[in-house]
Amino acid sequence: MLIAAGSFVVYGRGIWYPLFLQIRGVRTVADVLTIYGPDARKRLAPHFRRAGVSYPPKRIAILVFKEERRLTLWAANADGRWRFIRHYPILAASGHAGPKLREGDYQVPEGVYRIEHLNPNSSYHLSMKVSYPNEFDRQKAKLDGRTRLGGDIFIHGNRVSIGCVAVGDPAIEELFTLVAETGHPRVHLVIAPNDLRTAGPIFHEDAPRWAGELYRTVKAALVPFPVTSESNASVDVTGWSKAKVKPISKSAP
Repeated sequence: MLIAAGSFVVYGRGIWYPLFLQIRGVRTVADVLTIYGPDARKRLAPHFRRAGVSYPPKRIAILVFKEERRLTLWAANADGRWRFIRHYPILAASGHAGPKLREGDYQVPEGVYRIEHLNPNSSYHLSMKVSYPNEFDRQKAKLDGRTRLGGDIFIHGNRVSIGCVAVGDPAIEELFTLVAETGHPRVHLVIAPNDLRTAGPIFHEDAPRWAGELYRTVKAALVPFPVTSESNASVDVTGWSKAKVKPISKSAP
């Protein structure tokens, strides 16, 4: 099979990505900060000034709301007080309301997570790995007798999803830069079926019996981030960065 992808040619399924890296070269996080960091910081600067938060902040909170297709960014200075920074639209997130239960279900997980590491060589421009499965996920899987929980869940660029959260290239450049310069251990990540600050949880027909317990935990994790402090006017990052190769693949993000 021969597939044309942007400015390069791919032979066979699963071979395109190593070829892509050979053409572009393997990048480091430092490389990404050199290439995209200046513009990303420039775009973030007015949001941090408005919020009264120094850059880089001491801590970051990323809130993902699946139903609303919205990612919300908060940050804190040394005083520990959380301040709203901005919203980003989610351009793609596969699946439906409800936690991820097994490998291959194409579900975006739900719960309280961390960012495990940054991937500067993602097949979706740039990506940040979510710490799924967490301890709660493992406990409930053991209770249910489930194995093969899956993994490799990322927040990434592009606008396609097979269980990840796609926010587009300009947005991931900002988030990647911010997380890299703040330090990924200082990132608090909450993924919810919908915005539980404004409504009750959405229960899918296939929701496990412990979904209520999960959503109580998620709702509690959202308490420090009052929706009344947010502004929809901050949504303005969409689409692609220019001059980027945008391969199409179902390989790991």
